Amino acid sequence: MDSAIIERVVERMETLPSELQQLVWEFVQTLHASRQRGMPGRQLLQFAGAITNEELGRMQQAIVAGCAQVDLNEW
Repeated sequence: MDSAIIERVVERMETLPSELQQLVWEFVQTLHASRQRGMPGRQLLQFAGAITNEELGRMQQAIVAGCAQVDLNEW
């Protein structure tokens, strides 16, 4: 963690009115919540083969069919 950046942010925050401090806090909370989360691939191995080749084929057909459609009146 870069303490110099934190110090600069705190210095600036101290000069802001409380409403803007609240906005900054909410923004920091949003950034914190949006951090990418995940798990090691080895934990997902238990799901390998859960979808049959037939189902995968149907999924692929649905994607191709859906992506090939253009609705000229959409906009």
